[in-house]
Amino acid sequence: MSARAILVDGLQYGRWSPALFQQMREGGVSAIHATVAYHENFRDCVEHILAWNRRFADHADLILPGRDAADIERASLEGRTAVFFGSQNPSVIESDLRLVEALYALGLRFLQLSYNNQSLLCTGWREAEDTGLTLMGREVVREMNRLGMVVDMSHSSERSTLEAIAASQRPIAVTHANPRWWRDTARNKSERVLDALAESGGMVGLSLYPAHLKDGSACTLASFVDMARRLADRIGVEHIGIGSDLCQDQPDEVVRWMRVGRWTFGDPDAMGLGKAAFPAQPAFFRDNRDFATLRAGLLAGGFSADEADRLLGLNWLAFMRASFGAAATPIVPSRSVAAR
Repeated sequence: MSARAILVDGLQYGRWSPALFQQMREGGVSAIHATVAYHENFRDCVEHILAWNRRFADHADLILPGRDAADIERASLEGRTAVFFGSQNPSVIESDLRLVEALYALGLRFLQLSYNNQSLLCTGWREAEDTGLTLMGREVVREMNRLGMVVDMSHSSERSTLEAIAASQRPIAVTHANPRWWRDTARNKSERVLDALAESGGMVGLSLYPAHLKDGSACTLASFVDMARRLADRIGVEHIGIGSDLCQDQPDEVVRWMRVGRWTFGDPDAMGLGKAAFPAQPAFFRDNRDFATLRAGLLAGGFSADEADRLLGLNWLAFMRASFGAAATPIVPSRSVAAR
């Protein structure tokens, strides 16, 4: 069996099923970073991982557990998809630094230091006050660096993201977001953050979730590709991938869990946190089979075939190859940082 092109999606949260796994095969997707927790605690997260272990056993012809970058190449060769685990909130480590290593042993390879609001580690993008990385946040970054777990700042605020970039001894990722100049929301990232991310060797996964897109669900492929071209010209195509943020087949009630978890009884919409319903995907990217459409758009928009290959997967492969696994040299305590 010959290898497929390497296609990697930096973030998905589907209602997992054989039908979705088959779509990944049909789309030629070599690997995805799959969310296993939002506001869950450690034990809840472990339950989700156990459910994934069952899926790996039941659908071994379609998916395999991702632990290091070599699993992406193996999946590509075998016509399967490697699934890497990540949490969108540090609630899974509770207030116990030891749980970072425990979750790494269970397969967690990405950890966001905050979701939308303040965590024990840093500030989420919806908070009015951005206090940056906390004392525990710096310790967690150091431990993640030691183990080879990726620091993900997709939902974090400006100062917190800049301080995480400066504090981390290994490049970090924003797995699913877009430039703020294209779609003006604080959930997207400023030029200052994107420049610092690239200068430090980090990665940004461009999101296809409507709330992050110019014109929302009506966003066109040409507009998305033009944004990617402008961003590549600024920070270098080697720092850009796709983090679609696909939430296929999830019921709308899941949105409430994403927005507010257990920390309030309030209505998300009334609190200004957004409607508890999934918006329609843009017409050019509805599921994993649309990576071919995305590639065609990149080529039509001025990207070379090599650049398109890098943006659609090879950049994530290189980043994961450098990021996963124990550090080759000891990790020293975080240097003093100030938001740039």
